Amino acid sequence: MEALQMNISNEKSKKEIKNLVLYSTGKTVSIFGTAIYNFALGLYVLKQTGSALSFAITLILGFIPMIIINPFAGVIVDKVNKKKLVVFMDLLSGILLVSVYIFCMKYELNLLIIYATTFLLTVFTTFFGIGLEAAKPNIVSEKMLMNINSISKIIDSISSIMGPMLGGIVFAIFDMKTFIIINGISFILSGLSMMFIHFKLFNHQSNDEHSDEKIHLIRDMKEGFNYLFERKSIKSMFMILILINFFLGFAVTVPLPYMINTVLKLGSKEFGMIQGAFPVGMILGALLVKKITERISYSILVKYLSFALSIFMILLGVPVLLKSLQLNSIVYTCYFIAVMFLFGVVIALIDIPLSYFMQKEIPDEYRGRVLSIGITIAKIMLPMAMISSGSLLNILPSYVMPVAGGILFFLFNIGSSNKLNFELTSKNIST
Repeated sequence: MEALQMNISNEKSKKEIKNLVLYSTGKTVSIFGTAIYNFALGLYVLKQTGSALSFAITLILGFIPMIIINPFAGVIVDKVNKKKLVVFMDLLSGILLVSVYIFCMKYELNLLIIYATTFLLTVFTTFFGIGLEAAKPNIVSEKMLMNINSISKIIDSISSIMGPMLGGIVFAIFDMKTFIIINGISFILSGLSMMFIHFKLFNHQSNDEHSDEKIHLIRDMKEGFNYLFERKSIKSMFMILILINFFLGFAVTVPLPYMINTVLKLGSKEFGMIQGAFPVGMILGALLVKKITERISYSILVKYLSFALSIFMILLGVPVLLKSLQLNSIVYTCYFIAVMFLFGVVIALIDIPLSYFMQKEIPDEYRGRVLSIGITIAKIMLPMAMISSGSLLNILPSYVMPVAGGILFFLFNIGSSNKLNFELTSKNIST
């Protein structure tokens, strides 16, 4: 009997490793293809039109539909077979881009085609992303859940560094049609790899038992909202995400490029190095996160990390505040690289365990809805923060935003730190 159980356990471990490898391979191919394509698309639109408005519309079509669709996608993810949904959406994205490529062989690529393709890709990838995120606890065991989240973060970070580099090289050699077909093939390959993943390897009480239920969008979304707001631990998690998204947008995303390029007048090379430090920091954070969370209570860790973020925000404004010292551009560059690197480490140490906790604690029948609702609220905060920060930049010195944002975030942390009480090892959610 023991030998049989050991054999079953070994077989399951092999399938789990296979799932992890296929997930990593599929995500890498898809994310790199998309990163290269998105970079090239921005260059193409600017080159063809010379219009910042056209470029902005392209960015909006890749962002706003995601916010609108997310809650509905979560409901559908909870009601249908996750594997079929994930594979179908990946293949659909690939078929769309291959079709656009064939169309471009006969006709000229125009803005209308770009806008329509960007919108549809956003819809497909939104369903794909929510479906895969909700399926992770069924793909790997609980002890490997932190690993798959870390791997996902590392792939995202590397692609954000290498994607523009590869995109710039390929853009100089090939035309936009090549980028379209590369991304189309990458989606198809990703979809094919997802077909071989065992989506019900763990937690067999999956949403298959709910897949025959009729979808009632409003009622099902309301159930998701109720589940989210009735669980103190999960609500606390999302509050952290929302606050971080808002204050990063307000104190970092908008003011940093302005301070570096306009106020301190550093070059594009220096700006690229500073921007690249953030994903490098995230890679290190992803590599360290499991060891750190095994030794330190996450409730305590996230309090200190949040305070660290507020301090880093304030530090971003210091060089402009002390601009009269007229330091060398190398000093400024090294300073910003160090701060952005630390930002990346801290964000990874907060974000990866947050994902792990929510994936583990939220039941299958609610996971898609709750994750999509929380992500939507968090994403809405970012453009609000960016608009308010950008407006204030026109009337206030640029260092005010990171300094004020850091101080406000610090005060929020003081007010809420005693209310945070959750552990990665907990089996129950406090209500």
